[in-house]
Amino acid sequence: MDFGLATELYPDEYRYQIANYSSNNNPLDLIQTIQQLHASLDPRTVFACYGNILGQHLPIQGARLTYGQYKLSWGKRYGITVKRQLILAGQTLHIQYQLLTPLTPSQTSDMQEMEPLLLQPLLNAMQYEEMSKQAMFDSLTGLGNRHYYSQSLTTAIARAHRKQGPVALIVLDLDNFKQLNDRFGHKCGDYILKEFGNIIQSTIRNTDQAFRIGGDEFVIIVQGDIHATSLLCERIVVTINQHPSFNQFGVSCSLGAAESHDTIEAEQLYELADKALYQAKAAGRNCFKLSQNQLV
Repeated sequence: MDFGLATELYPDEYRYQIANYSSNNNPLDLIQTIQQLHASLDPRTVFACYGNILGQHLPIQGARLTYGQYKLSWGKRYGITVKRQLILAGQTLHIQYQLLTPLTPSQTSDMQEMEPLLLQPLLNAMQYEEMSKQAMFDSLTGLGNRHYYSQSLTTAIARAHRKQGPVALIVLDLDNFKQLNDRFGHKCGDYILKEFGNIIQSTIRNTDQAFRIGGDEFVIIVQGDIHATSLLCERIVVTINQHPSFNQFGVSCSLGAAESHDTIEAEQLYELADKALYQAKAAGRNCFKLSQNQLV
């Protein structure tokens, strides 16, 4: 998709909608409305701005929007319900308004003329959010990518240095993954990688973050000490060993973990966890080892 085209402020259809709206409204108010709606590239903020503008001119006290994976809300959840459908990028967009009082015919007309002004800014924000996700997440597993990992680990260690809680790092990779790819092909390998990502994501807590940083190498930033990290490692090993596809293809997982301390930096923490991973490999694989936080 050409993002430059997607974010054009005033395509021909949009110009027509604006001209039609301005024939019955103050042009200054219209310009301010457009500027406010285009001021953010967050879909939730765009919709909240739209709700606030409506609430200033009409007896609307709440609104809910459903469009694909998006469920946005603004204001109160009670009142007289009015449901509307719009078309955005060829798909149906549903809006449910909550009214303080019934709309008069002129107010209904005003609302219908305001609605098209939401569409382009909302589409811009949704497309921008999708592009941002693609820049931060691995397309195969849905986990964070290497760039996102680097940013997140630096932030997590900074919090630990400010005494805002311990942080640990787990480095994981799959045992015998190369042999799997060579024997069964990359399609099978991709399936195992995706399943591995699902296992990690379902095993970690909401406060932890998981990333695929290359090939079959994964990392987890753990908000907790080395004891909490060892419990997580154990859960992952057990879950992998119980997974039928991993048993079928003879694939297991090795892990190494290290806890941050006052003077350690991101690269050093990764090095400690990576050394622990190689200790797990040397110990026979399909297990985890914990670093003693000693760089040698």
